[in-house]
Amino acid sequence: MKIRKHLESLPPYTPIEPFEVLSARIGRTPDQIVKLDANENPYGPLPAVREALGSMDFPHIYPDPESRALRKSLEQFTGVSAEYLLAGSGADELLDLLMRFLLEPNDYIISCPPTFGMYSFDAELNAARMIEVSRNTDFSLDMDSIRKAVETYQPKILFIASPNNPDGSLLDKNIIDELLALPLLIVLDEAYIEFADDDLGASLSRIREVPSRENLVVLRTFSKWAGLAGLRIGYGAFPSWLMPTLWKAKQPYNVNMAASVAAQVSLENTDQLIKVVELLKTERKRLFDELQLIPFLKPYPTQSNFILCQVIGRDASELKTKLAQEHGIFIRYFNKPGLRDHIRISVGRPEDTNTLIKALKE
Repeated sequence: MKIRKHLESLPPYTPIEPFEVLSARIGRTPDQIVKLDANENPYGPLPAVREALGSMDFPHIYPDPESRALRKSLEQFTGVSAEYLLAGSGADELLDLLMRFLLEPNDYIISCPPTFGMYSFDAELNAARMIEVSRNTDFSLDMDSIRKAVETYQPKILFIASPNNPDGSLLDKNIIDELLALPLLIVLDEAYIEFADDDLGASLSRIREVPSRENLVVLRTFSKWAGLAGLRIGYGAFPSWLMPTLWKAKQPYNVNMAASVAAQVSLENTDQLIKVVELLKTERKRLFDELQLIPFLKPYPTQSNFILCQVIGRDASELKTKLAQEHGIFIRYFNKPGLRDHIRISVGRPEDTNTLIKALKE
């Protein structure tokens, strides 16, 4: 018995490890480390969510396979009819689903690195061929090269994030319109849209346009703004022609009961979540200002809950290691083209910023 040939050389995705693993590695207790490496919400779920999780009525019963109550809540939150919405075990599941039923082996898709690594990982997993159109040095899109790639390779899907991970840049409205004019499916990943300079990104998101377009998918998540990363809950808006196959292709009970309850209670308390998001946006500005004063760092403006920094005059990988081993501070380093002299720092609480800046100055 042999593994499918295209999987033999599949590079593993490198996930971020949890508190207990990181703390054990450097010989500190979890409360002695500062975790700024995975863009998690340091404030965690709302108190109402924690209470609801502790009093679930039917955790022993399989969840609703159609997530009807959650989709109804999402309809009210997004303004998109529930018939266009699908919930998933994180947005990652929905990415994989799309590729599984849209792509034949050797079909082409486009990604624009540096960006979220799961696009290329899922493409290789599904035997697709990835066309990478690198971003400009300021992380803007190279639209001429994108158009040329579409004309040359006739790809089926283009994956694009706004705000983009790892630099936090938001796509201009006109650029998104140019992408939507291309003859392929545009999958717009809005995992961090709630942190953009707007009320939970409401006027910046393109999710309400999905029902009127044939080639737009918008993906969102509760991992970041709602503090539910550990429960794996995301959702997407899809054009009507995709929905019947999505319902058939997904796992029947893909959204567990706890994740569904947590998401619904979060949506019932968006006024409190807005306050948490505003705390993080305020801290983002303070962290950015402080990082600008560190002589060997060049932070990039961001519309997300993280800040990418170019490391100047010293080794970025070594900096990450020293912060972890000597100070218990974990940040992200990407050993990838275009990012080897960069680090990414998640926005934490004020005390996290204080600890980080003190360590960087030392």
